[in-house]
Amino acid sequence: MKINKAELLITAGRKDQYPEEGILEIAFAGRSNVGKSSLINTLVNRRNLARTSGQPGKTQTVNFYQVNDDMRLIDLPGYGYARTSRSNREKWAVMIEEYFKSRNSLIEVILLVDIRHEPGEHDKMMYEWIKKCGFNGIVIATKADKISRGKWQKHIKIIADKLEIEDRSFIIPFSASKKLNKDKVWEVLSELFEINRQFREEE
Repeated sequence: MKINKAELLITAGRKDQYPEEGILEIAFAGRSNVGKSSLINTLVNRRNLARTSGQPGKTQTVNFYQVNDDMRLIDLPGYGYARTSRSNREKWAVMIEEYFKSRNSLIEVILLVDIRHEPGEHDKMMYEWIKKCGFNGIVIATKADKISRGKWQKHIKIIADKLEIEDRSFIIPFSASKKLNKDKVWEVLSELFEINRQFREEE
């Protein structure tokens, strides 16, 4: 994928702050600090477009990134950070649910999990929510450079078993720091955008 332009369009805490509908969107969900912002930066070849932080729970808004003026990548608030207040966790849950249910331009939500660890209950709940909303259930397993390639399949099996994923090809190992499987992720995203553009043009 050739990236000619990438920009942070808006950070939205409420539905009325979302940009206009029309340009198709793919969103990334996952635990705090799982690597959503790093994934976006790697995909668009920018170091600091999406702000990353060693402090979990930094993303507290729905962040809209526009790429090449014809697609958007969405960074959703991270969940599962124990040190944040209950009211904040509830606020973020409402924010994500509102985006899922109200956004006509949203064509896919992709779950990110850390390949090194078995997905937790929050991950399982989010994955079930994603599937219930009618999305495909694609998973990007981040930080794949932290384990040897020979152990990838073992960890993919753990993820698949926990999330009850039958087709393991839906789980993509990825590393932002090493750019592992960057092209594979773009291949999947590009196909999703193209299929949905064609479908909407035919309607």
